[in-house]
Amino acid sequence: MRLRHHAELIPPYNGTEMVTAAPGPEGELVVLWASKENADAIAARTVQPGGAAFPDARTAAPVPVHVATYRPHLVMTVSIAEQSLAHTYVQPLPGGDVLLVGARCRLRDGVAESNAAKYTADGELVREGILGDGIEDVQTTPSGEIWVSYFDEGVFGNFGWGAPGGLDPIGHPGLIRFTPDFGIAWRYPYKSKFGVITDCYALNVTGEEAWACYYTDFPIVRVQAGTITGWTNEVNGAHALVVADGRAALIGGYGEDRHRVVAGAIEGEAFSPHRPARLVMPDGRPVPREAAVMGRGSELHVVAGQSWLKLDLDSLENSM
Repeated sequence: MRLRHHAELIPPYNGTEMVTAAPGPEGELVVLWASKENADAIAARTVQPGGAAFPDARTAAPVPVHVATYRPHLVMTVSIAEQSLAHTYVQPLPGGDVLLVGARCRLRDGVAESNAAKYTADGELVREGILGDGIEDVQTTPSGEIWVSYFDEGVFGNFGWGAPGGLDPIGHPGLIRFTPDFGIAWRYPYKSKFGVITDCYALNVTGEEAWACYYTDFPIVRVQAGTITGWTNEVNGAHALVVADGRAALIGGYGEDRHRVVAGAIEGEAFSPHRPARLVMPDGRPVPREAAVMGRGSELHVVAGQSWLKLDLDSLENSM
């Protein structure tokens, strides 16, 4: 299943490299750029005495970054003079504002670090907030609501969260919708009929609703106006999800299934898959291991190097 080239992502300034990229609610791609030195600082990890490496929650010192929006070519750049979040997610907000979120959030002596920041189109910081530790993905809606999914450390606790006698992890539900002001508007219920979220592998926010596929049983669920609908699913390990009109495709899996694609119908109570296919680059080469593979609405977005590639759900199904 060959991806289609959509655009080359030209840096907004010479000497900058891509830190992270993510699709927005209107099909745009938002990219965080920084100098090589600052990009390394944002991706820094600390190695513990036993050899385990953990992502840093913040940079050692504030660094400048640029948030560029592509539709598919560069249309807007927001330059931020100083920011300290590491392992950063980026999303657009209404009115040209942008959102930066750090994946990790330390809790020390009962006080949590802020790990979310809202900036104006002029790069001015207007609000900071706390979205919790162990963030897997962040996707905003057209109205500015913020959906956040969490991996297992965010659900069960680390970095000070979940310690005996301490605070429960913010991400314990596995999936949360925050208001534009970083208040909690909705949490995934612990007693959902589709099971608890222990690690939210895939998130897809389309319009104001969210779709997810999560460990351990990998149901496909839709959250619409606080109501959960779900389908059982036997395709394990997918890390991206695209949806449209009673259909879905799951992308990814364990080991050699890293770039597997399984499309099918979501009807009744179960996902009915077609035979699997393999995602490849336009020239048939394998998708690079380090490529970002992301679902938004009915579109699959892949960023490999500075190439932005796409496929929509119709194309995914017609290729199978």
